[in-house]
Amino acid sequence: MVSLPTTLNTRVIGSRDIAWLSAGFLLACVPHLLRMPVWISLLTIAVAGGRLLQLRMRGKSVPKWLLILIAVSASAGILLQYRTLFGRDAGVALLVVMLALKLLETRTQRDGMLLGFLCCFLLVTNFLHSQTIPTAAYMLGCAWLLIACLINMQYTGPWPGWRPSVRRAGILIVQGVPLMLVLFLLFPRIQGPLWGLPQDAYAGLSGLSDNMSPGSLNSLILSDAIAFRASFNGNIPEPKDLYWRGPVLWDYDGRTWTAPRIVQSTNDLPDIKPQIEYTVTLEPHNKRWLFALEFPGMKPPRSIATLDMQLLSFTPVRSRVRYEMVSSIGVAYGADDDQSMLSRNLRLPPETNPRTSAYADELRKKFPDDRNLVGEVLARFRNENFVYTLSPPLLGEHPVDEFLFETRRGFCEHYASAFTVLMRAAGIPARVVTGYLGGEINPVGEYILVRQADAHAWVEVWLKNTGWVRVDPTAAVSPARVERGIASALPRSDVLPMFVRGDFALLQRMRLTLDSVTYTWNQWVLGYTPDRQRRFLSYIGFSEATWQTLAFILMVCAGVAILIGAGFALRDLRGVREDAVKKIYDKFCRKLTRHGLQRDVAEGPLDFARRAGQRLPDFAAAIQEITALYIALRYGGDAKAASMQIFRQRADKFSVK
Repeated sequence: MVSLPTTLNTRVIGSRDIAWLSAGFLLACVPHLLRMPVWISLLTIAVAGGRLLQLRMRGKSVPKWLLILIAVSASAGILLQYRTLFGRDAGVALLVVMLALKLLETRTQRDGMLLGFLCCFLLVTNFLHSQTIPTAAYMLGCAWLLIACLINMQYTGPWPGWRPSVRRAGILIVQGVPLMLVLFLLFPRIQGPLWGLPQDAYAGLSGLSDNMSPGSLNSLILSDAIAFRASFNGNIPEPKDLYWRGPVLWDYDGRTWTAPRIVQSTNDLPDIKPQIEYTVTLEPHNKRWLFALEFPGMKPPRSIATLDMQLLSFTPVRSRVRYEMVSSIGVAYGADDDQSMLSRNLRLPPETNPRTSAYADELRKKFPDDRNLVGEVLARFRNENFVYTLSPPLLGEHPVDEFLFETRRGFCEHYASAFTVLMRAAGIPARVVTGYLGGEINPVGEYILVRQADAHAWVEVWLKNTGWVRVDPTAAVSPARVERGIASALPRSDVLPMFVRGDFALLQRMRLTLDSVTYTWNQWVLGYTPDRQRRFLSYIGFSEATWQTLAFILMVCAGVAILIGAGFALRDLRGVREDAVKKIYDKFCRKLTRHGLQRDVAEGPLDFARRAGQRLPDFAAAIQEITALYIALRYGGDAKAASMQIFRQRADKFSVK
């Protein structure tokens, strides 16, 4: 029989409930255990394993003083590990340890219910690390199990098995879907996260930096992580036109290029037709820059455009951002830049790279025209023995000299840095631009997939009466890098992420299909921003909805959704749902009905058994035994699962012939 106990504080739950609560807790912890320090993971597993062993050995409960000692020691260890007890990583670790200790002392139904609800809260913290479809599916499965555990703890009579609890948990989840949809669509959205997160919540986000030195892009090239995706309104441009502009580096100290600390905004963006229209879905990278094709013709919301054509968000990009863009490809800008800006883009540290400076002087004497000088340097890169590789030799005190005149082996940052230094030494303003080049076309979703492995560096030089124009010295050394991507430009001996080279056609197609599903998830679920919510409200007739109107709509729709769910839940009140024991007994009575033994509505089981025994004396003993088992299971307080099994077997085998 299913009923609630009179008090949750005193009723002791069985070992079965504690075992399944332990399983639900460990499953909720698994993603965190893979991220946390080893000692915390081992402690959590040991505590949960110790609780299960205690059940098996029927040992005594853990003393309070030992629980307090473990809690204090674990808290101190977390404080030493993370230097704080707050924040995403430290907070989750502390929650996991404390829930493990709560499991160790759980004995009553109240403790079990509290632990189950806290485990559901622990599940939500997984979204602080990942918001992918597999994460959501895994969390749904864990929530299903935990809800089934909570339902199962309500049984005070014979246990009917896990199937009814699991089924009812599934029904509850389905009944909650209407309310979930209402809250998702109508709950007021604000720009950015609802609650501010500490800095450690954004640790591990990868992307371009605001500085570049020889070898700095190699770590990105070896990463298969997604930088952003872009879908175009119309045909996708040629690979040679897909220069995704990012940080622009002006200052050079002899080895490292850095971006200016202070930037100046502008509204003078190129408006040259034709323009390409597209939408970018940018992954979080904890920096301010937004990526667009050269050159952007508009600014996304909550962003500025700088004088060097960077797009910068007002705040660091710490969540996925979706914005619409237009760009004009192959144009120049900044023809009227002032002399102070141009002078800054001519600066070189003194007494560095003397051979490069001497070579620049020779070029200037031979080529007074800037365009001809630029063409000569590119011709040298193209015709001489320069090699494009991910594994160049190390460079010493004068890196550009050694690269141009000795090693001649390098990656895009080597060529961009050397070319910029050479241009500045020859009196031509120049600076380094970093970003991404190209991308992989996903034919399933018809969009461009740009990975960290597509990171690239190129140069822009200032030409009189023209302005800033793009020059990519890497294209002179390795045209394949620009036209067909990085995999075709590098030798097979250079290590790249597995799927970048496209060696596994079947796996690649499966991967692109999965990414297309992920892209749809990002667009319609994770990308449901305040702007998209306003569009949805406008579509359903609330184009000028205030927050008061939105709150009213939310309350009405939530009320309707609750009524729908309540309708499904209350339909069982049309009749009392029969439990497993009564179902078996009714089936037994129907067997006797076939022989003229109809049980009266007011006739008790003992009277019916006595009357049936008199009518069928050869089966009186079996009838009495089955009836006794039914009474013990139906009305007894200490019925066991073994008795239930015997009752089912006797009733199923009973037959009058």
